[in-house]
Amino acid sequence: MRHLIPSYVRVPVLFFIIAGIVEYFVDSGEKAAFIEEPIVLVFLILVLFILIAIEGIVGSIENILYQSLDEEAKARFVEAKNKVPQFNKIKELYKKLLGTKPIEEEGEIILDHNYDGIKELDNNLPPWWLYGFYATIIFGVVYMIRYHVFNADGQYEEYETEYAVALKEIEEYKKNAKDLVDINTVEILTDAADLAAGKKIFEVNCVACHMADGGGGIGPNLADEHWILGGGIKNVFNTISEGGRDGKGMIAWKTSLKPLEMAQVSSYLLTFQGTVPANPKEAEGEIWIEASLENTETGEEVHDVNIEVKKVISDSLETAIDY
Repeated sequence: MRHLIPSYVRVPVLFFIIAGIVEYFVDSGEKAAFIEEPIVLVFLILVLFILIAIEGIVGSIENILYQSLDEEAKARFVEAKNKVPQFNKIKELYKKLLGTKPIEEEGEIILDHNYDGIKELDNNLPPWWLYGFYATIIFGVVYMIRYHVFNADGQYEEYETEYAVALKEIEEYKKNAKDLVDINTVEILTDAADLAAGKKIFEVNCVACHMADGGGGIGPNLADEHWILGGGIKNVFNTISEGGRDGKGMIAWKTSLKPLEMAQVSSYLLTFQGTVPANPKEAEGEIWIEASLENTETGEEVHDVNIEVKKVISDSLETAIDY
């Protein structure tokens, strides 16, 4: 079999098969594996060198063995090397599927039609075509029973089901992938390493405006219960990401900090709540009450609900009450 395929065909085919296998198993994103991972390129070059070396070595060994033979053995070797396999079984199967009669028997199926000496043969349909036709009939019956009698899910239903499963898997993945955190999935981080990282980010970027103890300066006091744009991890994360009030608030940090870093610094600055700064700034914004309610439709908990305490006593009633 080796003699049927020349080396200039065999080597590239084997090389590209190996390269395809490597590309399949190496996760390199949208780029080719040998571009993303230089070690892969080195490996492929080494593989190509080995394949060429093997061809050279085998050819040399074959030549040495040939030179060691006598003339009669050389003749047999050359004959065997040049012998082409007949593939008789494959040919018989091909003729059977083709369903044509041998040339010497075509006289039995010649029709009376004659067009300028051109005659027509009354050949039967090829067996491969008939078997394919019968298969489509069976497929059609099974399809009709499955989807029109038993009402199995069609393509649209399967798509919707798989899409819903994929969305759920994405949400689960986002919960466990801190680097993909956003306003909808962020949660308070309590791990010591995350809080330490948040403290470092706070000291580098936030101390100038909020003071080291969170008492506030140019920026608001982070230790009291009042929040200008809402408290809780989600609102704080959103404020850090998108920035404060237009024209006079904090800049948007989403271009400077990664989502995980914003979650870390958000979690750290919330630790100032309830502490007593050395020089606390006057409270700004509304009182924020951390609450957890349940969605009556989905049954899921809703966090970070902004509950505002409003004055509900009318002015006339207030004057009538003796304080």
